Amino acid sequence: MRVFILALSVFGILASANVAKAGPSMTDRDLLASADPATFVHEATQETEDLVGLDKGKRRDVQRRLTRLGFDTKVNGRFDKSTRAVITRWQAARGYPKTGFLNVLQHQALLADSVSATRASFSSSDKSNDDRPARRRGGGGVHHHRSGPSGLIGGVVGGLFGRR
Repeated sequence: MRVFILALSVFGILASANVAKAGPSMTDRDLLASADPATFVHEATQETEDLVGLDKGKRRDVQRRLTRLGFDTKVNGRFDKSTRAVITRWQAARGYPKTGFLNVLQHQALLADSVSATRASFSSSDKSNDDRPARRRGGGGVHHHRSGPSGLIGGVVGGLFGRR
């Protein structure tokens, strides 16, 4: 009977592992292919940036997103000369006209760009954790090792309740 329970447990684990893989795709996509062509043609100016409606909080958000993408800037909510230079570098790296100002389409592209970069770093950090050895709890007590199905089931149940 124990072997039957163990077999069902293993089958349940394997079946649920396939369900976990059926979630949303975390694959990076080519953002330039999906971007609106007008983003690359229309130059941004102070007037087009004003249409985005960036208050101090949204300016900080832009600065944080640029920094996450590797374009380091001070997060202060002001678009001073250094921030304008960072926006220009971001525009040059993405193939936009280099003006140092954003328009609505470029702002949306920056939002999408930073979201995909966050997902990529999140999925790569998940993979890097798999390379680390498992952490073990301390304790110098005597551990009894059981063999066979009863040892496996006892180990699983003991693990659920914090015992070994």
